[in-house]
Order: sequence, then structure tokens, then C-alpha cells
Amino acid sequence: MPTTVPTETTPELARENAVFRKVVRRIVPFLMLCYVVSYLDRVNVGFAKLQMSADLGFSEAAYGLGAGLFFIGYFLFEVPSNLLLQRVGARTWIARIMISWGVVSAAFVFVSNEATFYVLRFLLGAAEAGFYPGVILYCTYWFPSQRRARVIALFMSAIPVAGIFGNPLSGWIMDVFHGLGGWDGWQWLFLVEAVPAVLIGVVTLYWLDNGVRDAKWLTDEEKDVVERAVAADAERHSVHGRALDAFRDGKVWLMCLIYFCFVMGQYALTFWMPTFVESTGIEGALAIGVLSAVPYVAALVAMNLFGLSADKRRERRWHLVVPSLMGAAGFSMAASWTGSTALSLVALSIAAAGVLTCAPLFWSLPTAFLGGTAAAAGLAAINSVGNLAGFVSPYMIGALKDSTGSTAIPMYVLALALVIGAAAVLTTKKSVVNR
Repeated sequence: MPTTVPTETTPELARENAVFRKVVRRIVPFLMLCYVVSYLDRVNVGFAKLQMSADLGFSEAAYGLGAGLFFIGYFLFEVPSNLLLQRVGARTWIARIMISWGVVSAAFVFVSNEATFYVLRFLLGAAEAGFYPGVILYCTYWFPSQRRARVIALFMSAIPVAGIFGNPLSGWIMDVFHGLGGWDGWQWLFLVEAVPAVLIGVVTLYWLDNGVRDAKWLTDEEKDVVERAVAADAERHSVHGRALDAFRDGKVWLMCLIYFCFVMGQYALTFWMPTFVESTGIEGALAIGVLSAVPYVAALVAMNLFGLSADKRRERRWHLVVPSLMGAAGFSMAASWTGSTALSLVALSIAAAGVLTCAPLFWSLPTAFLGGTAAAAGLAAINSVGNLAGFVSPYMIGALKDSTGSTAIPMYVLALALVIGAAAVLTTKKSVVNR
């Protein structure tokens, strides 16, 4: 890896750093909270499966298909959603997304067969479409590229945070509420975890600003500092253009391939982690939830250490390749250690640390060369195409588990996907990646 780029501390740089720390404190914790709630509503189906599949007679493949259909709705509506965010403003659109996905998530209480499960998973994806790429786009309004990897890593820390706190919470809800009011634990899980999305969606209307000039919590001088830094960075690195230009850029499609490989691993963990842990012999939703949180602790530490290192060294390629290969190694070991809970947790922790580190660092790549309307379309296209792996991955695992009775072969397939992603990263030019 390149050595650290020396920087001279000046009063101007110190002032700029102070302003951006203020921006981070205002924006990032709230966006993290939104993403924690989003992620819980997206993946709590993995915990619901522990009871729901048996209650409703779902096969492993049926569950995997339903879990993955979320991403078909996501794929179809994501680019239009991101373009609408740019047109109507982040505050209104992100609030709309959160409220609508909360309502749809609560409706899972009424799932009674495979058809209703499939329809609601598709609608949940359509409702949430645009949130994640919208936040990535929103970050480009506030942060130049050399500060963005750390910010996105902080934002995406919401994924392991959701796992650390959400997994035990989900298990507790299912155990404690089971049978209350005649509802099963999985029904209470969907209802209880949907409420925060609606409430925080309302708060979003009062907390977020559409852009730097709208921020009443910044002085005019501070606004100038942020706008100058963002504008100078865009002038150096971004190619502004129309939405159609993004789809003509070969680099955008390479980014789609890389992200697809990373997402294969990410959603294998989030949708199947409770099942992986249960397969080692653990019983009880709460116990599974607590143990399922362990790999996310490792991921939380790793993704922030890699993000800090990538920004400090201004290096992206090897900071993506190394965690991708870590994820591949973790899945390969997990495939061999299914007979031991302790060894399986070690392997899954390595896999989680690698896979979940890739995503925040990945987004510093396309945001370094996309700008203007092309950024809104390009980022949404990369996220939507890449997230089709969220459909492929859980369905592939379910189908292979049904046919082989084991999770080992799916884990080897996931490891191969991550190796392909690492190889694709190495084909990118240093001039594009290292910003």
C-alpha cells in the first residue's frame, strides 16, 4: 500500500476540519439511526423465519425467494426514486421512503401463505427503493471525496449496529411476545420493529436539510467553507453529465459487477445468519439472537479501521481487495466448521468483518468520477444492479440447502463471488480509484 500522504497543518485546514466535524455530528448520527431502522425492517425476516417457516409450511427455497424479491422491487424503482430525490429534495423524499416502508413492514403481520409473503416483500423493496443510494448522493452534497470514505463507513456502521442490537432484540420479541393477543412471535416482530420507521420518518422532515444553504445550524462562513471544498473536489474529479451518460460509461458497469459480488456476501449474512447459527445446534430465538450479534461486533471494528486507513493513505484498491478476500476466507472456513458453534462464530466473524467492510469503501469509487444528474442516475443504477445479488444470494442458498441439506456448498459459492469481486477491483485504474 502507498505510504501516508503528508499534509501540512494550517489555520485554514484546521478551520475546515472543525466545520466538517460539525457537519458530521449533525448529519451522520441521524442517518445512521435511519439506516439501523431500515436494515432491521429489511432483514428481520431472517429471524421471523425461525418460527414463520414452520408455522406457514415454507420450504427453504420459498423463504429464500421471498427474501430476495425485496430486491426486485428495489431494482425497478431505485433509479426513478433517486432522480425524484434530487428534484423534490432529500428531506421530503427520505421521509416519504421511511414512512411508506414502515407501513408495508407492519403489514407482514397478515402474511398467511407464500403469495402474500412474496407480494409484501416486493412492495417493501419498492417502498424503500432509493434510500441507500439517496443517502450516498446526499453525502456528496456535504463532503468532498477525501472525507467521504470515513463518513460512509460511519453511516454503514449502522449495519453491524443493527446486527449487534437488533438480533438480540428480535430474538427477545419473538420469545416474550409469542402468543400475546393470539399472535405468534414473528407477527409481533414485524409490528414492533415497523413503528420506529414511521416515527423517525416524521422527524426527518424537521431534522434534515436539502442542502448546505438550507442549514440554519451553520453560519454563512461555515457554509462557504463546505461549498468551496465540495465544489473544488467536484471540479477536480467529477464528470458532470446527463442521466443517460452514466449508462454509457463502462466504469459504471464495472462498478455494478464489483458491487454485485460484495452484496452476494452481505445478504447471505443478514438473511441467513440466524439459520447458520441455529444449524450449529443452538436453540431458542434469544440465544440465537445474542450469538448472531458476535460477527457484527467484529465487522463494526473492521469497517471503521479500514475506512480510517483508506482516507489517511488515500488508497482504495487494496483496502477493498483485502477485506473481500477476508470474507472469502471466512465463508470457506465456516463451510468446514459447521459442527462447532465456537469455530463457526470465528469464521462468520471473519466473513462479516470482510464483507461488511467492502461496501462503505466501495462507494468512494463511483462518487469519485460521477457528478451532477449522472451521479443521481449512476449511483442508483450501481446500487440497484448490484443489489440484484440480494435476490440471487438468499434464493441460491435456500435452493442449494433444500437440495443438499447443507449450507457448505452455498458458502463456497459466496467465497468464489468475493474472489471475483476482488479481481475486478484490481482491474480498475489507480487514477480512478485512489482519490
